[in-house]
Amino acid sequence: MADRTLRGSRMGSVSYENEYGAEIAPRQGADYRCLRGHTFTVPFSEEAEIPGTWDCRLDGTVAERINGPVTEAKKVKPPRTHWDMLIERRSIADLEDVLAERLDVLKARRSNTKSA
Repeated sequence: MADRTLRGSRMGSVSYENEYGAEIAPRQGADYRCLRGHTFTVPFSEEAEIPGTWDCRLDGTVAERINGPVTEAKKVKPPRTHWDMLIERRSIADLEDVLAERLDVLKARRSNTKSA
């Protein structure tokens, strides 16, 4: 009778698998140090490419790898402003014409509200 009993539990609460006979993947540790002097080790797979920087676990600043290759700074493009994008689409003369038209419209509105 004991062989036929069902085991039940809440959904997703307990796993009945155990770690017996499971082989852990080979790992390597990489040491990092942040600007505030915190030192910590992050485990990686032996096959993984280890990054040169990692966020510090204690304060969130960028930590550099100890005894690792120096990371190269990436080229950063300056951010494009609205003015830069506008100049790509129109010339200065076109912009002056549009400005003059809008000013005329605003002046006409202002004169209509004063006379009313």
